[in-house]
Amino acid sequence: MSIFTEDKLAALFTTFGKMRALVIGDVMVDAYLWGQVDRISPEAPVPVVAVSRRSSHLGGAANVALNLQSLGANTVLCAVTGQDPRGNELLELMQSQHLDTSGILPCRERITTTKFRIFGNRTQMLRVDEETTDELSDHDAKAFMEMLHQKLSNESWDVIIFQDYDKGLISESLIANVTDLAREKGIPVAVDPKRRHFTSYRNVQLFKPNLKELCEGLNMGMPGLEKDQLYQAVNTLHQAQSVDTVLVTLSQEGVYVSHRGDGVLIPAHIRNVADVSGAGDTVISVAALGLAAGCTPPEFAAMGNLAGGLVCEEVGVVPVNKEKLLKELLRKLC
Repeated sequence: MSIFTEDKLAALFTTFGKMRALVIGDVMVDAYLWGQVDRISPEAPVPVVAVSRRSSHLGGAANVALNLQSLGANTVLCAVTGQDPRGNELLELMQSQHLDTSGILPCRERITTTKFRIFGNRTQMLRVDEETTDELSDHDAKAFMEMLHQKLSNESWDVIIFQDYDKGLISESLIANVTDLAREKGIPVAVDPKRRHFTSYRNVQLFKPNLKELCEGLNMGMPGLEKDQLYQAVNTLHQAQSVDTVLVTLSQEGVYVSHRGDGVLIPAHIRNVADVSGAGDTVISVAALGLAAGCTPPEFAAMGNLAGGLVCEEVGVVPVNKEKLLKELLRKLC
């Protein structure tokens, strides 16, 4: 598939390094426990993992910020945490990655979302989630919107990304306020949605659900969605929510991108998949920067498709490597 020239890709990646991106969304700590399994518990028929190593990483919207930063963009993340040890850990992780923490609002009444993944013999045995999904209190919601308004009013941005994990930060009023401000300033808005506020995103430039999220958001049946049903669902989304471009990730089938009803199916590249965690974060990051840089929908969809596949070759949630992505783009899309 020849989409780019070498010179165009080089210029595009240079442009990425000059961009400013604002990420709004649910952040979390991805905590890992690694160990060996060589026996079954005498208390219950479950494996015993003898932990040998622990690690913590930035997850959720924070991983989107890492991906954008990895691609060279100047990135600010706006999110909430709890006033708890995990919240402190998340801030420390951001600082260690040289991410701007000025957009993080600690909230006394919340806990910091943490996903514990337990691996035994290199296989994920269990995931334990610690979180609250309630919407922000009126006080915290007001404080967060005031902070956002200040950043949007006083600073220049090339793209705004909503990374919605249904953990309570994003509300219908927040979406409306931000998209109105973005429209006034001519800033493109990209969205990675979840079910709760799926239909609240209107008049945005890029909307990136996966197939499950698309079906849930439009109250359609799953699984086994046929291609003509997919095309119909995307056209419904265009019309109902006035979305310019819809990018649906289809796992091993690739991606489907439609710009105002003109769509194309882009197949996945063959990969040695180790872990699909965080792939969607990478896709929206690459696609959003491509959108802001003036790429066509098939161009930024193809880049996002390739980048999402690359991170699936790594275990755990990791951002895309800029140099590796450029090499793959040159090899497969030029």
